[in-house]
Amino acid sequence: MSEHILELRNITKIFPGVKALDNVRFQLKKGEVHALMGENGAGKSTFIKIITGVHQPDGGDMLLDGKPVFFSSPNDAQAAGIAAIYQHVTCYPDLSVTENIFMGHERIGGFGRLKWNEMHAEAKTLLERLDATFSPKALMGSLSVAQQQIVEIAKAFSQNARIIIMDEPTAALTKRESEDLYRVTEQLRDEGVSIIFISHRFEDMYRVASRVTVFRDAQYIGSWNVKDISPKDMIIAMVGREITQLFPEKNHSAGKELFRVENLGKAGYFADISFTLREGEVLGFTGLVGAGRSELFQSIFGIMPYDRGRIFVEGREVSLRSPGQSMREGVAYLPEDRQKQGLVLTWSIGRNISLPSLKDYSRRGWIREKEEIRRSHSLSERLTVKAPSVHDPAGSLSGGNQQKVVMAKLLNTNARILILDEPTKGVDIGAKSAMYGIIDDLAKKGYGIILIASEMPEVLGMCDRIIVMKGGRMTAEFGRDDASQEAILEAAMANRPAG
Repeated sequence: MSEHILELRNITKIFPGVKALDNVRFQLKKGEVHALMGENGAGKSTFIKIITGVHQPDGGDMLLDGKPVFFSSPNDAQAAGIAAIYQHVTCYPDLSVTENIFMGHERIGGFGRLKWNEMHAEAKTLLERLDATFSPKALMGSLSVAQQQIVEIAKAFSQNARIIIMDEPTAALTKRESEDLYRVTEQLRDEGVSIIFISHRFEDMYRVASRVTVFRDAQYIGSWNVKDISPKDMIIAMVGREITQLFPEKNHSAGKELFRVENLGKAGYFADISFTLREGEVLGFTGLVGAGRSELFQSIFGIMPYDRGRIFVEGREVSLRSPGQSMREGVAYLPEDRQKQGLVLTWSIGRNISLPSLKDYSRRGWIREKEEIRRSHSLSERLTVKAPSVHDPAGSLSGGNQQKVVMAKLLNTNARILILDEPTKGVDIGAKSAMYGIIDDLAKKGYGIILIASEMPEVLGMCDRIIVMKGGRMTAEFGRDDASQEAILEAAMANRPAG
């Protein structure tokens, strides 16, 4: 019997114009949590699709229990006991938990009738095994992302999965939800399930994995016992260099007032919000989950109009009642959910980048495609979007590269006030450093930037001023020299408004 339940040797995959995997290798033991890490574009997504039968390798061998296997389709991988849980859960929101668990392998009795009682009972047992407290009859769309991931794990169990691939499972979770997922992952490991845990977060790796493998630029870099590799060495392995200064040095000062909000409110979401933003300033907004930050700035941008209050752009009062109005006034917004709110996934990268500023490329109702493509290509290169061409669909990109495309859309407008909602969410360490450099460069050029962020190091490292929110209200404001993790956390949990 082989020591490894799954082994890949010298796997190569070539797409037109790009080598997605170049002689990579990987070994997974029974009952092991093995982390797979690398920058966006390193080849991790293609690697998953090889293992799950979505793509077939152009070279190399895959072994299961020491025996060569070839998966011509996802059904082959599923039959072999392999399941994948993705960052963006692919579910049927209007169907029940039970229906989602048994979709495609329903329990069918005589005359083709579904055995509902049997399926509900089995779903209940699977959920209890994972310590889930929600009903198998609940609608999938009523569950949180963390609960939907539990359903995906239950679905894998219903198909007798013995290898589970978790692709960025904590990216959309709170700290508490992440801890719950860690507990479930450890439980699966102890039951003998083998897990490939793909993440950008070192916290995930050190918390649940015993070994880690790193890919870079479609190549295998190395494998280590997690306890034997430091964060510094992990960064060098992932990006090929040491990132000694993750955050840029702040050597610019704020200028005149660009943006002002006075006593803004929306019933049920936020109240009494007042702040100013100046040229060349990065103003941070932070707080715990449910603080109301995203709702506030969606209202400011006109997605869901505010009830009361006033907004001023360069001293002139404006009414921002729609995204179109906001953009005409020089305000642009990068949404937290890039897939649902930031991109048209079936459109090309270039078309997505040019979408907010089509009038700049049109003449007498016709789009000047050469100019559109030239500008899109230039911005893609500036933000190091890893793709063979700007003609590729945005949906074909990794999560971090999709985020870069959304950022490129903002830079392709005439906006001077940029609202960035979690701009580095799901982005690897090298891309984070590059994104921070872009934000700093924009501030030096006089842009006013509002940075909404949950990661404390990001808030402290990037912002000139920091506003903390809780329950839809501002509880504190700090200057760069006054802020600390302890002070921000205390304000995020406070019961008193700022001032």
